[in-house]
Amino acid sequence: MSAPAESEASKPALRGHVAQWLREAAVSLAAVALALLVGAVLIVVSDADVLATWGYFFAYPPDALQASWSAVADAYGALLRGSLGGWRPLTETLVQATPLICAGLGVSLAFRAGLFNIGAQGQLIVGALCAGWVGFTLHLPPVVHLVVAIAAAVVGGAVWGGIAGVLKARTGAHEVIVTIMLNYVGLYLLQWLLTTEPFQRPGRDDPISPVVDPTARFARVPGTDLHLGVVLAVLAAIVVWWVLTRSTTGFQLRAVGANSEAARTAGMSVERAYTVAMLGAGALAGLAGAQQVLGTAHPLTDGIAGDVGFDAITVALLGRASPAGTVVAGLVFGALKAGGLQMQIQTQTPLTLTTVLQATIVLFIAAPALVRALVRVRGQGAGSVLAKGWNA
Repeated sequence: MSAPAESEASKPALRGHVAQWLREAAVSLAAVALALLVGAVLIVVSDADVLATWGYFFAYPPDALQASWSAVADAYGALLRGSLGGWRPLTETLVQATPLICAGLGVSLAFRAGLFNIGAQGQLIVGALCAGWVGFTLHLPPVVHLVVAIAAAVVGGAVWGGIAGVLKARTGAHEVIVTIMLNYVGLYLLQWLLTTEPFQRPGRDDPISPVVDPTARFARVPGTDLHLGVVLAVLAAIVVWWVLTRSTTGFQLRAVGANSEAARTAGMSVERAYTVAMLGAGALAGLAGAQQVLGTAHPLTDGIAGDVGFDAITVALLGRASPAGTVVAGLVFGALKAGGLQMQIQTQTPLTLTTVLQATIVLFIAAPALVRALVRVRGQGAGSVLAKGWNA
């Protein structure tokens, strides 16, 4: 077949991929929209003044409708201003999104190999632990110190993720159970180490480490908390995209994730794919840990990871386990976190509403058929990919 004929033959396949991508994006957007709708209902029912107007709804409906609209508009308006309403909110959104993107990429990479990596939290903690120790123990020249600290975090996270990968490959241990347990081990390891002399700040009795040297910190944009870790997050997304779509290893990971038995029959090593996927996932989560301790919080504490590792699972789900989608989802969740505080200050809407929104998004993402039915999006979404990951 001639080259022009091959080009013509590839056009329907390309159109099919684009159409599928658009359907998946539509389902994700619909999930966010439906979650915001549920959030609006919660805003209304949690406001006593608004609820009072619903008491006489049938006597004078405009009061209840106007009060409800005002409450929802004020809350979501504050959320929007707190996340996108100016240079400072924008930078805060990026700061919040940066570790979510890296950890989310780790979860997405595991998804592609058919693994459900619940352990991003533990891998992030170990990464932060390694980066922090290098940051306040070694005293190296600028740039070198930062590079060594980042490398330590990546290696630490990779080892922590690799444990689950090796156990899965060699013994068949379910990665969900193993990674959940490793989360606890990582957290308690951090808490214990912070009570030991090498990690505890001199003169303090509470669990807090010395401050990371300035030479090991990410450079910040003046006047903001935005640091250069955001550049690493973008580079990490590009690397993951390249690995998944342009490398033999990425092809094998995707093949194993799609059908492990077929991949094995084709001569691929499923065990190697599991190990590589979890090593990569752990390395990305470890990088997120480095961004936490070297970029935003310079001493180690037992709360250094926050809920980033768990939120990363939601980010990967919303991003449909694709690098580009994970970046966008990380930005959405970063905006929710950055704007949530402003919403609470301006409208007294509980900060936990953003957590409810995240959980609701997951619920809708986990039920793509329901979302497609509600918004009438045709076709099979990427939920099948995620389902394969859980069942693998």
